[in-house]
Amino acid sequence: MTGYDGRIAELLGEMTVAEKAELVTGDGIWTTRSVERLSIPAMTVTDGPNGARGGGLMGTGTPTACIPAGSVLGASWDPDLLEELGGLLADECGVKGANVLLAPTINLHRNPLGGRNFECYSEDPVLTGVLAAGFIRGVQSRDVAVTAKHFVANDSEFERNTIDSQVDERTLREVYMLPFEYAVKDGGAWGIMSSYNRINGTFASEHEWLLGTVLRDQWGFDGFVVSDWFAVRSTGPSVAAGLSLEMPGRGQWYGPEKIMEALEAGGCDEADLDRIVVDMLKVLERTGAFDGVGGGEEGQLDRPEDRALIRRAAAEGTVLITNDGFLPLDSSTIESLAVIGPNAQAAKIMGGGSAAVRPYRNISPLAALSERFDVEIRHAHGCDIDRSTPPIGAPLVSSLTADFFNGFDHDGDVVASKAYEKADFKFFGSPTDGVDGTKYSFKATATLTVDFAGPYEIKLVQNGKTRVMVGDKVVIDATDGDFGKGDDFFGLGSAEITGTINLEADTPVDLTIEYSSEGGVMILGCRVGLRALGERDLVGEAVEVAASADAAVVIVGTNDDWETEGRDRDSFALPGQQEELIRRVCEANPNTVVVINVGGPHAMGWIDAPRAVLSIGFAGQELGDALVDVLVGDVDPGGRMPTTVPVRYEHSPAYLNYPGENSTVRYGEGLYIGHRWFDARHIEPAVPFGHGLSYAAFAWDNVRVSGPDSTSFNSDVLVEVDVTNTSDRAGSDVVQVYVEPPKSLLHRPLRELKGFTKVKLGPGETATVQIPLDRRAFAYFDPGDQFFGSIPDTSPVPREKGERHSEPGWYVTEGTYRLVVARSSVDHVASVDHTLVGDEVRIDP
Repeated sequence: MTGYDGRIAELLGEMTVAEKAELVTGDGIWTTRSVERLSIPAMTVTDGPNGARGGGLMGTGTPTACIPAGSVLGASWDPDLLEELGGLLADECGVKGANVLLAPTINLHRNPLGGRNFECYSEDPVLTGVLAAGFIRGVQSRDVAVTAKHFVANDSEFERNTIDSQVDERTLREVYMLPFEYAVKDGGAWGIMSSYNRINGTFASEHEWLLGTVLRDQWGFDGFVVSDWFAVRSTGPSVAAGLSLEMPGRGQWYGPEKIMEALEAGGCDEADLDRIVVDMLKVLERTGAFDGVGGGEEGQLDRPEDRALIRRAAAEGTVLITNDGFLPLDSSTIESLAVIGPNAQAAKIMGGGSAAVRPYRNISPLAALSERFDVEIRHAHGCDIDRSTPPIGAPLVSSLTADFFNGFDHDGDVVASKAYEKADFKFFGSPTDGVDGTKYSFKATATLTVDFAGPYEIKLVQNGKTRVMVGDKVVIDATDGDFGKGDDFFGLGSAEITGTINLEADTPVDLTIEYSSEGGVMILGCRVGLRALGERDLVGEAVEVAASADAAVVIVGTNDDWETEGRDRDSFALPGQQEELIRRVCEANPNTVVVINVGGPHAMGWIDAPRAVLSIGFAGQELGDALVDVLVGDVDPGGRMPTTVPVRYEHSPAYLNYPGENSTVRYGEGLYIGHRWFDARHIEPAVPFGHGLSYAAFAWDNVRVSGPDSTSFNSDVLVEVDVTNTSDRAGSDVVQVYVEPPKSLLHRPLRELKGFTKVKLGPGETATVQIPLDRRAFAYFDPGDQFFGSIPDTSPVPREKGERHSEPGWYVTEGTYRLVVARSSVDHVASVDHTLVGDEVRIDP
């Protein structure tokens, strides 16, 4: 019990080995086990990065605040804003009864096709780390724990459960682990989530070097490490490595029986078990669980101030990529406005998978524009972009309600009823209170009304057994037979099952969906969609609408089916006919602005066609109103690109190493992720990292550097610049500092982002921006004379003395460093040389 104090030491001393094993094992999907004999409570956790969902699954559950997705927060370049949003999500955790928020996601945008890019902040480790630390401070200021995830090198969804990420130690230290180091050292994270994948041959959840040597010993982490759901692969090695909690319950590898077996076999010892038990006791103490915090009935906030914060955050993360002066829109010169595009009528506010929540509200861009513009609004869909048939929802269906039964056969008493917004039913355990999660069925009814007469396809994906009826006709009966496998329901669902029916325009009919969980596995339920079969020239209709209007707003993008946990994207191009739509609308109406509603980088070969391009991303529940705020100039577009957009997908740094083969992915580009690669290869991107325009104008003057000039310095080097708003309107600018190093013992990138500050100024105001650079801003990591993981030293000739450092660590080299003050990775405003003298200095790793 040495080193443990107070209540924790007392409880640890009183616990049996079996009780210790109980404490480090989950009980349900979102809860841990209690030890009633000692009054040790259970703990409740909740997803996720853009909202505290509560006990639901992937867009279901209790309504909650939906903040902008990670890539929009990354575009804000504003850690103070993320701290505010973290506080908001902590408050939502409070009313949802959760002690732990499973966030933030701080993996990197290694490849444009990454399915979870929307959930992560950036391609850059420093930008990601600084923002993550701000978010974590906000969440934990309310005594709610975070679990920064996914540790580590889980940067794509391809074979994510088994893939072996082969990464050299230097690249891990300088790039992929760096955001987590910020999370621990600057954010003070109480929790870390281990990833599914292997790192150099060893699964993350049992990686002793990652969880022990680096995380705890070198970084000083004193929190708990939770597995990603179903990610544990062993008992003894995981306990010995320091995996504090297996989730979900009731445990496949942890629990009393398994852990006792591992102890007896010598796979771990009781001291290892004690360490992770202490981790769990600490988080229970930190989050107030011992005092009764957590659990209970879920509630809602939906406060006006929260809506205002989310709306402001959406605008702060909106990037004005191009603008010839057309924006902000001048309503006095517009009598008619065309609003066009597949994402105009139904805003895409978040990606798919575990980040999805049930938002308090979702106002579409079309609705927001119609409410704010006192002009004639003309709408056209433009084209379809659906990867698979989307679930039927408003305005096609109304009064969608499901009655649940305990049993497979839709008979007996109705044990629960629940209203739904769309025919997308996904359940992990019990669908709602009173329903047996192991054996249930439901009958959902709604009224279906279509706009156009003609033939329609009903499309069904299921994990279980489903029957779909329209009126008195059974359109699909999928209660018997093999329907193949698709990739929905995290790969557990069927392929799409199709039935056809003729429908009359504006004529309500009854829609009935009968579902049984019989035969389903893990994530149960069904999704029912509808698709018109009639031929329509949607692009042509959009062109006609655009040609007859004074101006056009084209809103293109993706949705939570294209960008989701569980799979990577299929293509770099915008789906469907969207590029054709953009070009033809711009030809028909020169006064066109294009709004990009996507989660990650997409091809932008059309970028020069519109008069302005805005990237709003998956901007959360206030997307529609925030977009109008920016379009009309009520607020400044505050975003800067968090990720480089290449001209061609083949220009991407990881192109030759993605997605992997033979269950292995090599991080062959090494340190050269994102803008570092484009700089080193002299490749001009479509949109550079850090780029973004403002409606205001700024002058930067008097760039200067002060501070120590020795390699052994301890105080910060300070970069200062005077920023003046030279326009007649308020706005924001982002001062970025990149460091170009001298020649070092090891090869280094041409330049790297090492600091930044966002400054907001009114008309005529001036501020002195200060950006401190500590020793790590000038350092590189050398693993020294050691071999790491399963990557051997393949040098054909033994290294001579002095060719590398004998000790691993961070090293600062003597020489002249160029400090580049810039608006983006390619827009350099000024540079100042700063010379460090003295012997090369090693910083402890």
